[in-house]
Amino acid sequence: MTSAMSQRALHQAAGQGLRILAADERCRDAFTTPGSVLQDVLSPAARRYVLAPGREEFLGHLRTLRDKSYLIAVEFVGEENSDPAEIERVVDEYLAVLEHEPVPGQLGFDLSNLGLTVSRELAVKNTARITEAAAARGAEVVLSMERAPAVDEVLGAYRELAADHPNLGVTLQAYLHRTVADLDSLPLEGRKIRLVKGAFNEPTGTALGRGPALDQRYLELAGELVDRGARLSLATQDPAVLAEAAERGLLDRVTEIEMLHGVRPELLRTYREAGHACRIYATYGENWWLHLLHRLAEHPPMVLTALADIAERHQNRGHTVGAGY
Repeated sequence: MTSAMSQRALHQAAGQGLRILAADERCRDAFTTPGSVLQDVLSPAARRYVLAPGREEFLGHLRTLRDKSYLIAVEFVGEENSDPAEIERVVDEYLAVLEHEPVPGQLGFDLSNLGLTVSRELAVKNTARITEAAAARGAEVVLSMERAPAVDEVLGAYRELAADHPNLGVTLQAYLHRTVADLDSLPLEGRKIRLVKGAFNEPTGTALGRGPALDQRYLELAGELVDRGARLSLATQDPAVLAEAAERGLLDRVTEIEMLHGVRPELLRTYREAGHACRIYATYGENWWLHLLHRLAEHPPMVLTALADIAERHQNRGHTVGAGY
């Protein structure tokens, strides 16, 4: 028992360390510098989670996943974007993806990648542009969630746009203490709600840490959301949480199980083979520093896999798209 608890504590501490690195501005500046050594060295590890740097290659890879009967959500990776030209490029990327056949059924993005760091009005305007284009193509948009200081802005934008955009949903973070109360102020019935544990490094007064208490809150929120008529995306890679959800009968009530691409694909496959609707959250682009570090933080033993991925590049071997699925 002591050994198991020590390992859990080690994994929690390692996860916290990885989240600190993800948010460290010095690391992020080093990553985005042209010709970045950091980006070059880590790119083989990132390709496990980020399908491609460019749109055409990414869309080609999606065929492999669709052929295995998975639903797909698409995100062009990036956050905290304050360059007007770059913000417009991000919007154009999503509009271009929506022109592709077959149309991705769901898009996701951070409002900070669409202008929230410039102004709330710009982010809302750009979100409306993408959501309207998605509606015309029969697709949904589910807003991603950000660090605790930005939650009011994200939820406010969702409330503002929801009435005129029935294809708009939102991500909720179970670890935030405020989330239970937030349910009362949000459009939920008939909406796609994506429930995650939460990936950012937040103080204990703001959020629960990883562990049994968070697992129970996640499951309780999932039950509450389906009771309120939400079309719930159970977005977790935690096998214990999914097993408990099955025991509670939740898996028969949720709309889908969602996992991030590259994280425990064999686990998602078992649920697909058992007859559950399963969605892969697939990303592309070059601004993947935060995405990679958060994937490793969610399951720190994957750091060893990341090092193996780096070694494989030097042996002229690469990660196979669809492996494990």
